[in-house]
Amino acid sequence: MHCLGAEYLVFIMGYSVVAGAAGRLLFGYDSFGNVCGKKNSPVEGAPLSGQDMTLKKHVFFMNSCNLEVKGMRLDRTALCVSSCPEEQLDSLEEVQLFANTSGSFLCVYSLNSSNYTHSPKADSLCPRLPVPPSKSFPLFNRCIPQTPECYSLFASVWINDGDTLHRILSGIMSGRDTILGLCILTLALSLAMMFTFRFITTLLVNIFISLVILGLLFVCGVLWWLYYDYTNDLSIELDTERENMKCVLGFAIVSTGITAVLLVLIFVLRKRIKLTVELFQITNKAISSAPFLLFQPLWTFAILIFFWVLWVAVLLSLGTAGAAQVMEGGQVEYKPLSGIRYMWSYHLIGLIWTSEFILACQQMTIAGAVVTCYFNRSKNDPPDHPILSSLSILFFYHQGTVVKGSFLIPVVRLPRIIVMYMQNALKEQQHGALSRYLFRCCYCCFWCLDKYLLHLNQNAYTTTAINGTDFCTSAKDAFKILSKNSSHFTSINCFGDFIIFLGKVLVVCFTVFGGLMAFNYNRAFQVWAVPLLLVAFFAYLVAHSFLSVFETVLDALFLCFAVDLETNDGSSEKPYFMDQEFLSFVKRSNKLNNARARQDEHSLRNDEGTELQAIAR
Repeated sequence: MHCLGAEYLVFIMGYSVVAGAAGRLLFGYDSFGNVCGKKNSPVEGAPLSGQDMTLKKHVFFMNSCNLEVKGMRLDRTALCVSSCPEEQLDSLEEVQLFANTSGSFLCVYSLNSSNYTHSPKADSLCPRLPVPPSKSFPLFNRCIPQTPECYSLFASVWINDGDTLHRILSGIMSGRDTILGLCILTLALSLAMMFTFRFITTLLVNIFISLVILGLLFVCGVLWWLYYDYTNDLSIELDTERENMKCVLGFAIVSTGITAVLLVLIFVLRKRIKLTVELFQITNKAISSAPFLLFQPLWTFAILIFFWVLWVAVLLSLGTAGAAQVMEGGQVEYKPLSGIRYMWSYHLIGLIWTSEFILACQQMTIAGAVVTCYFNRSKNDPPDHPILSSLSILFFYHQGTVVKGSFLIPVVRLPRIIVMYMQNALKEQQHGALSRYLFRCCYCCFWCLDKYLLHLNQNAYTTTAINGTDFCTSAKDAFKILSKNSSHFTSINCFGDFIIFLGKVLVVCFTVFGGLMAFNYNRAFQVWAVPLLLVAFFAYLVAHSFLSVFETVLDALFLCFAVDLETNDGSSEKPYFMDQEFLSFVKRSNKLNNARARQDEHSLRNDEGTELQAIAR
């Protein structure tokens, strides 16, 4: 199955390279079939095609402030120019002077620059006046208008969407330096959080939980203060101000709800802090046997970045695979080839499947290293190169296991995406509340199934590393073992995962606070709510990538412990593989759970034995 999928993905990649023209998107092209910055071949029927644009590397859109969408296509004339006009041009004389001094011709190629001010066709062949100042986009070499009003209109029409994508593009473009700084801050905070968990103590946990509480309350307070500030601001009539005010209100409500839930959970689970510290110390002891486990997220992240860049390149090539078609006026458009839409769908499946495969390889590698160190009789003499050994076993024997486990994720996520799309379509068509409720229920069911499969996959990979069985057998065995021994460690393991989750929340809180302070300075000309949401999502993703090592090691340790209990009894003939520190920790946690269970049972009996008494008068 995986071989066929990989072969088809390779076929799509090869087809996109042969039939696609990603250069048209990357370097830009004019309306006459010429790619900017290259020497072009002529297109039959297009007299202005086939020109040498080696020195003209920028795309200039005529009438960039008055673009329109007609018939599902962008009605505009684009030209290849050598430089973008950085100052406003108010007359044809200034356009002519700019052409003579810079060699950048802003009128259609058929009109000579000497005739800009005399030709009766200049009004239709030259840009509408005034020509706004523009700068080249850093990557795609498009001349982007710099005035706020013109830039907003240009961005919304250029990407053929005046709503969500416009806000994302305009916000990212105007705040790209801030976003880059916040991403660097997120990386630094994630590394600091990882080392905090590596050398954790009871004092650090208390300080850490206090910081989480203060961070949550502080972010909520800042959001509500910003909303109050917006409502009393005289410039609220601006569209950007109204957009930001609505999003700030949404952020404030959501963050308040999340803060309330987390505070309740922290209060309920506060008495398990000491056991959690011991649990992380045991986890760190397992990591000490293979310290390079902490660097696994780095190479996984690098491989994912490489794959995503390759995936986007193939997508761009597929999007530009088309035949040249000459339109009215000698302009050239590219008609998509048949079957491309189906390739896009399979390409999307390949993105989810391959990404999950890479992440599953990391989980399998970490689980294999933990299993090797755990089932080692000589605790003072740890095995040599457990990570390399786990990698070799993975690639030589268990790729099929990882492929099957990773394939289950897109099988569940794709229906979830379809349900979400249909739910949004029903919102637009204003169907009944019952249908929307059913779609929401289906979406929640698929979400729960997705989370359960992720947890099941992790335990199946660990069982495979222990027994060497296939995926289905390992998943079945892991489910049985965990069901039998869930009473031993479920509560402590859940609270350990909760502490790790709080670490991710802390990273997001500090990043969002930095973003609120940075973006709020230019709020009158920048819709920053969507970029801030993207930065928060990136912060959580990076924090999850680094802290997931502790989650994987923790889950693998407890599954190894469960298998150890199943196969050994602690006698001299069948001694446990676990060390005494781990065994004593499990005994103490079990005593605590049993004591609380007896207390709850005693309380329940007292409640059941209580009878109603008559009220004395």
